[in-house]
Amino acid sequence: MASVPFLKRLPLAERWRLAAEADGLARIAATGAIRVPRVLGEGANRTEAWLELERLELHPADGASDARMGAALARLHATTAGEFGLERDNAIGATAQPNAPAHDWIDFWRERRLRFQLELAARNGHGGRLQERGGRLLESLPAFFEGHRPQPSLLHGDLWGGNRAMLADGTPVVFDPAAYHGDREAELAMTRLFGGFGPRFYATYERAWPLASGAAERRELYNLYHVLNHLNLFGGGYRAQADAMIDRLLAAVGR
Repeated sequence: MASVPFLKRLPLAERWRLAAEADGLARIAATGAIRVPRVLGEGANRTEAWLELERLELHPADGASDARMGAALARLHATTAGEFGLERDNAIGATAQPNAPAHDWIDFWRERRLRFQLELAARNGHGGRLQERGGRLLESLPAFFEGHRPQPSLLHGDLWGGNRAMLADGTPVVFDPAAYHGDREAELAMTRLFGGFGPRFYATYERAWPLASGAAERRELYNLYHVLNHLNLFGGGYRAQADAMIDRLLAAVGR
């Protein structure tokens, strides 16, 4: 007997988020690098939209699956494009994520990621020091990329521990993407932000494709995007965390 599909529902006005998720899953699936739920269909009525996905029996990842995940993610990142970004926007959680393509990675990260979140924070009432120091950080971005010229790798885009699992046979699975083409270091940085990935994951990834010099220093710069997004979504202590991250980043470049 066929399993019952997994159905995701959102208000009709949010249908674009489901369409973008389906697009991201299809892009990742097309690489053959890592397992994702198959998209079975999409639809809507007058009040809500839905996305129909293959229902998978998921299990928490173990060490062996972590190792397989590291190799699979390196294969995914080996799928590259001519520009950073994507032909369409999508969402990071419930927040719009602009992806207008750009040839320059520093410009992309400055404008489509950090400035976008800082301006959203200002509209949400988070002004003052966050905006002043955040603006100085935007001006300082080139200092973090001296000698680093990343390829536009296909990224899952929202790869934290809650968006990965394994099948019963240990096959790694990822879901809920916010896909775009970017620096693969941004993906690896997010895996460390909330935990959930073991040492075998990182060791296997690095054996397949070692990270460039300076990756550890750029990690906080990349994770600032997600902390700002959490500030905009949830408020609370994320303001103090964002302020502290910006201070450390400015201190690292003598600002």
